[in-house]
Amino acid sequence: MTDDKEWDRGASFSRCGAYRYDLWRIWDQNKDFVAFIMLNPSTADVYKNDPTVERCQRFALAWGFGGLHVCNIFALRTTYPKILRENSRPVGTGNDAMILKRAQGAGKVICAWGNHGAFLDRGEKVVTKLLKRGIQPHAFDLTLQGQPKHPLYLRKTAKARPWNGFPRNKKKSS
Repeated sequence: MTDDKEWDRGASFSRCGAYRYDLWRIWDQNKDFVAFIMLNPSTADVYKNDPTVERCQRFALAWGFGGLHVCNIFALRTTYPKILRENSRPVGTGNDAMILKRAQGAGKVICAWGNHGAFLDRGEKVVTKLLKRGIQPHAFDLTLQGQPKHPLYLRKTAKARPWNGFPRNKKKSS
C-alpha cells in the first residue's frame, strides 16, 4: 500500500454543496472496493476524513480491499441527524442512483446507518432496491430497532455478515 497522499481521493457533491452523494478513497486500483451505505454525510470531503470515514477506511484496509466508497441513505450534509427531519428534501436528487451504482461495483456492501434509518423508511427502501438487483447487503450487527449498526459504535475487530434486510425482505421458507 502506498502513502495516503498518493491515494485517489474524491467526493461527489450537489452544485449547491448541501448534498454529498459519494466519497471515495482508493489505494489499490487492482483490488475490489467496499461500499459503505450509512445515514448521512458529515464533514468529510475530498481532502479530509471525519471519524466515521476513518473507521470505515480502517475496516476496508484490514479486510484487504483496495479502497472504499461511502454513500448515504440521506445525502444532506449535517453533523446532526435531527436536521434531516427538519429538511423537506433530505434524500437528495439522484442519491439512490449513486447508491446503486456504487453497490453494483463493490466487492462487498456494508449497510451501517443506525436507528435514524427508520426515518421515511429510507433504510428499508434502500435495502429493498439492493436485494431486487441481486446485491447482497452486509451488516455488522443490528440495533434493538432492527437497523444496521453504525461503525463508530463497534469494536475495531467487528465482522460484517450477510444481511437480508428487514422481515418483509426475507425469503419465505417452504
